[in-house]
Amino acid sequence: MEKKILLINQRMSIIDALKRMDEVGQKLLIVIDDNGLFVGLISIGDIQRAIIANRDLSIELSNILRKDILTARKGDDIDTIKAIMLKHRLVYMPVLSDLNEITDVIFWEDIVKEDVSSFSCGQLDLPVVIMAGGFGTRLKPLTNILPKPLLPYGEKTILETIIARFQQYGCNTFHLSVNYKAELIQYYFDSLNNKTYDVSLFSEDKPLGTAGSLGLLRDRIKSPFFVSNCDILVDQDYAAVYDYHKEQQNELTMVASLKHYSIPYGTLETGENGELLSLQEKPTLTFMINCGFYILEPHLLAEIPEGTFFHITDLIEAIKARKGKVGVFPISEKSWIDIGEWSLYSKILMK
Repeated sequence: MEKKILLINQRMSIIDALKRMDEVGQKLLIVIDDNGLFVGLISIGDIQRAIIANRDLSIELSNILRKDILTARKGDDIDTIKAIMLKHRLVYMPVLSDLNEITDVIFWEDIVKEDVSSFSCGQLDLPVVIMAGGFGTRLKPLTNILPKPLLPYGEKTILETIIARFQQYGCNTFHLSVNYKAELIQYYFDSLNNKTYDVSLFSEDKPLGTAGSLGLLRDRIKSPFFVSNCDILVDQDYAAVYDYHKEQQNELTMVASLKHYSIPYGTLETGENGELLSLQEKPTLTFMINCGFYILEPHLLAEIPEGTFFHITDLIEAIKARKGKVGVFPISEKSWIDIGEWSLYSKILMK
């Protein structure tokens, strides 16, 4: 990878950095000044902490740079650099001159010859509930034959791809909420010979909404647990989401993607008697979008009414109504893939 695509000026905004990360497929950027000299590093974690702290997305990166960063100096022994990168699992390390010129960038794959994403990311060992009972209407006619969770995604099914990502974090106990074509899903998992995880299916007798079926697990889950829709992929450090959940003492944490929408017209703000107050040409608006990925505390299962149609948004409203705490963990736009949308899934099939 060319180092120049990793560079971003310190005067650029938080939202500019988030978009750049999506463009180059990296969650770490090198921050430089107007002379091209090294100023610091900005990670997705830095941006997420700023968003959680309600910092304005338009502020310059110089306002949120950390001091505690790791870099190498020109002339440093490569074995020493490698040891530091291995210890801290760094995707890359800039090499600087005495004048803070960037002389090189050493990448993980150049020294280890392995993909960093293939390594275990910690041992959360939390149960995972995957909501796999939908009819997959957005993906018809494919779902007339196969249930959505069993549709192919690369070399695996969508469901196995989701499970594999959780396994990287030591999560090996999965509960699948099923309904539509449940017997095919059960048969598929029964036919797998080398599963390295435990999976159990539970079924609702009638549609109970996105949270109603969770109540069926009230006697089976006694720890915090993840909930994921079966048609999404989240490219995020799941341990960081859980750390945020614990630190904030949330009862429920939802992951949200920052989606950007460009308006192709000039927008106007007016005041009394139609007086023009401001004009903005073709603005881009940013919204937080619910990804369908959550962490819940186990006591919430007892708050889900039995046998009643109940969405997870109903549960969130009930928590808020009694002054409970619901947190939102932000991720970038391209860190969330909604596979259940035909326009996106068809592109995946064409790859």
